Amino acid sequence: MEATSQLQVDQVKERPAPLNMGEVNFSQAEDTRLETTRARFTNLLKRHAELTERLSRDSDKSVFERLQREFEAAHASQTQEICLDGEQWNDGLLATIRERVHMEAERKAMILQGDAATMSNLPFHEKITYRVGNKMICCLDGPRIGIQYETSFAGEPCELFHCVLESKSFLEKMTVLEHTIPFFLPVREAENEYLSSNAMKFIDYVGELLQAYVDRREQVRLIKELYGNQIGELYCSLPYHMIEFVLAEFDCKVTVVIRYAELVSTLPSGISALAWPTHQAKRLRTSVAPATRRDVVPARLVHAENALRTMSLPEAFAEIVLSMPDVLKEAFPDLNHQTV
Repeated sequence: MEATSQLQVDQVKERPAPLNMGEVNFSQAEDTRLETTRARFTNLLKRHAELTERLSRDSDKSVFERLQREFEAAHASQTQEICLDGEQWNDGLLATIRERVHMEAERKAMILQGDAATMSNLPFHEKITYRVGNKMICCLDGPRIGIQYETSFAGEPCELFHCVLESKSFLEKMTVLEHTIPFFLPVREAENEYLSSNAMKFIDYVGELLQAYVDRREQVRLIKELYGNQIGELYCSLPYHMIEFVLAEFDCKVTVVIRYAELVSTLPSGISALAWPTHQAKRLRTSVAPATRRDVVPARLVHAENALRTMSLPEAFAEIVLSMPDVLKEAFPDLNHQTV
């Protein structure tokens, strides 16, 4: 009896353990959990973006409408419009605008006080609107300077944004009183860095910031509009300075990650484009024993990275998709490359 039991134990020891199927089932279950988590995360990001847009739009709508009316009134009451170019836009001109603003505010204060004698000694200033690139600069009521930023994409106009600067006196530094710039763009940081020492640089920087943001956003909108059926997943930060998308139309899963080091940039500084042979990985996972299976290594898509580094996102996307079949054949010659 003891010999029989020992024989059974030895047979159990020698019997191969069913690890392969268990690992396969574990891997499949892990894949299912990852896909479920990814789907939930995607839905969460979508809901967050919708909520952010609605809150931003609703809170800024009344401010935008009020400032837009004020800018339109200032433009309508102007006696002259001057377009500045190059060196004409400088600190001296901005100082002149500030002087006009404070003189006009003083004049109106005298009118309210009924001090006709003092008011007659104040020089009359024309109401001038200045245009500098995509900016319109005008004098608003009170000691305020208004800047209206006009953005565009591919030659077509996009949104208008406003920024109102104020100073208590001509000798004091200006501050940002109010604006309609998206909350996720660093206006206050720019104010702290530039406005007290170089107001002109602050005004120019905010214009570059807004135009670059609109440009990146519209590039993403365009690839979704033109190539949405070829994009499996797409994630973007609010300022569109981090963009990730997946091309799931090929036998390989292509992941692209784009980073912009500066918020005033329209071409990325960091790019990663990788191709994952997902079908091959699935076959390996289910057919090869764990002891002999090798991890599937993705291929770096240099051609895609070069295209994204030198072209706009829609142009680079078209170039990537067009050349992808040949590139994947070269990277993974054993795969049967087909679009799905």
